[in-house]
Amino acid sequence: MSYWNHIKEYIRDTAKIADYLDPEAASRNIRSNIFFRGPNVWILAFSMIIASVGLNVNSTAVIIGAMLISPLMGPIIGMGLGLGVNDTKLLRSAVANLLVMVIISLLASSLYFLLSPLNLVNPTELEARTSPTIYDVLIALFGGFAGILEQARKEKGTVLSGVAIATALMPPLCTAGYGLAKMDGRFFFGAMGLFIINMVFITLATYLAVKYLRFRSVKFEDEKSGQRTRRVITAVIVLVTLPSIWSAALMIRDNNFSANVEQFVSENRVFGKAYIYDYKVTKGKNRSVTLFTTGEEMNTEEQLALVGAASKFGIPADRLVVKENGIAAEKDSQQIIQGLYDRMDEQLEKKDSVIRALRMELSAADFPYVQLTREAITQYPEIVSLNVSRGALVSADSLSVNPGVFVTAETRGRISPEREKRLVEWLKVRLNDSTVVFRQQIR
Repeated sequence: MSYWNHIKEYIRDTAKIADYLDPEAASRNIRSNIFFRGPNVWILAFSMIIASVGLNVNSTAVIIGAMLISPLMGPIIGMGLGLGVNDTKLLRSAVANLLVMVIISLLASSLYFLLSPLNLVNPTELEARTSPTIYDVLIALFGGFAGILEQARKEKGTVLSGVAIATALMPPLCTAGYGLAKMDGRFFFGAMGLFIINMVFITLATYLAVKYLRFRSVKFEDEKSGQRTRRVITAVIVLVTLPSIWSAALMIRDNNFSANVEQFVSENRVFGKAYIYDYKVTKGKNRSVTLFTTGEEMNTEEQLALVGAASKFGIPADRLVVKENGIAAEKDSQQIIQGLYDRMDEQLEKKDSVIRALRMELSAADFPYVQLTREAITQYPEIVSLNVSRGALVSADSLSVNPGVFVTAETRGRISPEREKRLVEWLKVRLNDSTVVFRQQIR
């Protein structure tokens, strides 16, 4: 029994946070960081343009860099603190500065997208910010908890930077600016919905943490004024919390439905002589799934079997729409053929990658590397040895993978840039590969 008590005591001491926090200093710090004046305005505008560039060129690294620069968290955490300590003055100031922040962000990103000469055919990073999911809710909620704890602890770390990246407040505002610039309501309203979800749940997490950590509340001059303020604060919390919980519940339902549809389609591609080549999920109140099939039309028995299979995945018959494009149908024949061609191209590309890799292995096994090293040493006496390896060049931005040859030369002294350039060109010809990457290693 004493051993169990020892374990409980150890867990309690490990999880105890009161000795590491300074709520008074945190309150002062939060209050000082809600204002958007002077340099903060320009820093926000510049970081929004950087993030817009990252979204425009689908560069995740640039977007993350912009989020590290941007001072977006201040007013949102300030709203949570104002609600938690019954400070209506702080709450009004935080809301006013949040509006300033949003306006500056939308203006900067809209101006960029209006003037940008880049037009993406497939803006995947922008598209990703138009459909909020339950994961965004969870990230914002627990990111808010982490943010207020970082503000309250005595020894500051880098948590706020991580929270700013994880909760992703900037990309939705940039995407909304794109929607304004292009007059596209889908981008604007979808992105603003994601931003509002992030903002609300960070505020809610801050409010709950402030209450739990017992931040000092504002003292009122008279009880009547205090009651009125508390009623206002309570009304604001209810207005913010209830719609957010309802929205989160709807997102959970939509996400579960989408997951069920994906699993159903992956396990039931073929029915009779029909093939499900694509599907579309409609979310919201009238959520449904539309299946697009090709091949021969399904008979009544096969249709009933399809409906029965869908019901096992929680897809009711009234939520299932099947659009059959039989092989004799002409209306969508081009779309069907294009879809099949796209799938064939993907498979051929995978096979080509495997063939290229196998060819590289075969050529690597047969190549006379000893002769290559001798020839290199004859032309460049500084070289002691060569290390030739074949692998892949991976781009950090696009995550594209390309075959590559890496040559490391151990030398007695540095080879001059002009001679190194000639050596690299000779290696490309000798190895019959234009992807040679050369590096010197001086003894």
